[in-house]
Order: sequence, then structure tokens, then C-alpha cells
Amino acid sequence: MALYSKNVILSLLSGIIIGIFILNDFSFYASLESFVLLFLSLLSEPWILKTLGFATLVGSIMALIQKTGGIDAFVDYIQNKHSLVTSRRSALMLSYVIGVIIFVESTITALISGAVGKPLCDRYKIPYAKLAYVCDSTSAPISSLIVLNGWGALLLGLISTQIEMGSISGNGVDILIDAVFYNFYALSALVVTFLAIWFNIDLGYMKKVRYKPSIITTATTSNSNKFYMIIPIFLMVFLVFFFLYLTGDGDILNGSGSSSIFYTMLSVWVFLFFYYVGSGTIDAKSWIKTSYSGAKSLIPIVVVLLLAFAIGEVTTRLKTGLYLASLFGDGFDVLYLASAIFLLSCIISFSTGTSWGTFSIMIPIAVPMAVGMDADVALCIGAVISGGVFGDHCSPISDTTIISSMASGCEIIEHVKSQIPYAILSGIISFILFIVFSIG
Repeated sequence: MALYSKNVILSLLSGIIIGIFILNDFSFYASLESFVLLFLSLLSEPWILKTLGFATLVGSIMALIQKTGGIDAFVDYIQNKHSLVTSRRSALMLSYVIGVIIFVESTITALISGAVGKPLCDRYKIPYAKLAYVCDSTSAPISSLIVLNGWGALLLGLISTQIEMGSISGNGVDILIDAVFYNFYALSALVVTFLAIWFNIDLGYMKKVRYKPSIITTATTSNSNKFYMIIPIFLMVFLVFFFLYLTGDGDILNGSGSSSIFYTMLSVWVFLFFYYVGSGTIDAKSWIKTSYSGAKSLIPIVVVLLLAFAIGEVTTRLKTGLYLASLFGDGFDVLYLASAIFLLSCIISFSTGTSWGTFSIMIPIAVPMAVGMDADVALCIGAVISGGVFGDHCSPISDTTIISSMASGCEIIEHVKSQIPYAILSGIISFILFIVFSIG
């Protein structure tokens, strides 16, 4: 419905309402009560409130950086003074490299990659959909490959649980490292994205996208400099590590992702007040006004995120993932087990918009199946990871998809439609590789 109507909010609401009606045997009053209680319960969850707060603060911070002229000064620096960016290809490649380097958290990766790339898109008249694709294709894939983050903590926890239950034996870290090697979708997505940038390959809907200039005005201050952008971005990266360490009681892998990104954005927002106002770049009144206008501009994104969380909760109550997993029979040929696990994980992650939820559903199913059929356990776990990343990469209700669209200034549906052909290509490559490695 989202792809047909191009209205994400209407589509999400429709899915939520239908799901609630099914859960309540189509009773109107019971469904109405359940609808209200659903959103009350979501808005009482600290991690959801922090995520919504993070999205709002992103709007304020990006507007403030834009207002000071820091982005334009940065673009002038890398383009004219150091000639790091001299073409459309190098403009997108810079965002790609940033997305690969910053692996600490998928939403932070997409945010910074988009913030750097958007003004370059304006300079070279590059459609924002292409930037959104680059941001999205590096955020979740790279976070699932370099697992020194919350992704690694979750996966290690799920694998360790299987070891404790006696489903498998061995060292959890070693199994995780082996499984990451088989994360074919993330590897394929990164390679396909690189080739698409380097050779300017447009597939499917990407051929139709056009550049639409941003309506945000830049600053008129005469003392703008590149550090008005560089320092806030550096602070974002540093503080995410710091708060992951803090919330994890000294262990980054055990840190809270939602808390870390919220506290990071809140800290950067407060810092920008003292930095910009203290340096005389803008006054306090302008700082407040710009913060408000930036936050207000992202209210639609906050609504979409909330609805995405809601439909995720509805599909959990409907046990959608468990139902799909139950379609597995006992007659699977072991040569196709990993590829079948990958396809099922893709369906679950795309339908629910959550890679972590897919991991939690599928790893407890995939591991015993692999052991029972004498298949490669690490390969099957890699298939789960790959399938989960597929949904996080291209599902219209994935938070990473939404954040990538927001950071790039691209409409969500345009982003989804333009990147799906590349995602399917990466998925086909991955599917074949799972069969080949199963045979091997």
C-alpha cells in the first residue's frame, strides 16, 4: 500500500488497524481500546521515547549547523582547497567512505553520511535518492560486519544462549566471527553500492529520480568556517562510544543503543548553544528559533517512526515471524538450508522492519535445525544475519530506512522504490553464495 499510495503514514495506520482487528476478533470496541492502549504502552517505553527524542534533536542540530554556514564552509574546504571532491562520483564516494568508517551505530552512520553528502548533492545536482541509497547501504551492512557495537552484543547474546541451552558447543565469540564472514548480504550490498557509485549505474526507479533543491536557507554570517560542522560531527562519534561505555558499565558491547544516541544528540545540542552563541556566530534568540524550526520540520518523521514501532508490536502479537518460521518442514535438503533460512529472514525483516527482531526469532530456530541436519552452524547464523540486514536496509518501516531518508532530504517512498532493485540484486547474489558455500 505504501508503494502504491506513496503515503507511508496512511499505509502504516491501515496495517496497524487491520492487525488490531484480527487480534480482537473484529470487535470494534475492543479494537478501539486496544488501539489506544497500544500507543499508550509505546509512549511509556523509555527506549521509544529516546528514539523519538533523538529524531527531533537531529532536526534541531542539522538546522543549527546549516544556519551557521558550517556545511557550506566544509564543502568549500574539501572541494576548492583540497580538491577531495571534484565530481558527482567523488561526492557520493565521500559519503560511502564515511559510512564505512563510522560503524558504531547504524542510525549515527546514516545521519553523518547524509549530513556530509547533502550539500555536495546540492553542489553537483545529485538526486537525494542516490544519497539516501548510499547512506542506507552502508549503515546497517557495516554495523553488522564490524560488530564492535550493539549489533555484536545482541548476536553474541543470542549465540551464547544457544550454547548454554546445549544446542551447540564452542566459544560464542569464535562462532560469531565465523558467522560474520558468511554475512553475504552486507558484503554484497557494500560491493554493489561501490560499483553503482563508481560506474554511475542506475537501476529501475533510480533512472527516474531527479534532483530537487533543498528549501533550507544557509547562514548570512561572514565568519562561517568548516569547524562549525566538523566539531559537532566529531563530537557525535566520540560521545556515542562514551555513552555506550557508560550505559554498559564499562563494556561497550553491553551499552544501550537508544540511550547512547539520545544522550549524544542532547549533549551535542546543548554544546552547540555554548559553541555558536559563545563565538558570536548566532545569538541566543536565533539559536532557539532555529532549533524549534528544525525540530518541527521532522515531526512527520517522528510520527512515521512511532507508527513503525506500533506495527512492529502488532506483528509481534500476531506472531507473524513464528508463523513464517513454522512453514519450515523436515524435508529440506541440507544444501538449500542456509539459502532457505536467508529467504525466510528476509521476509520477516522486510515485513516487520527490524533486523534485531529477526535475529531474535530466527537464530533459536536456525541453530537447532543446522545441528539436526548436520549443516554448518556459522553459515546458517550468517544467513539469519544477512536476511535481517536485508529488511533493515530496504524495508519502508525500518528505522534505518527512515533515518537515511531524513538525513538525505529524500521522501521515504522514493528512497525505498529507488533502492529496492539494488537490494534485490544483492539478495540474489547472497542467495547463490549460500548455496555455493553449502555445497563447498
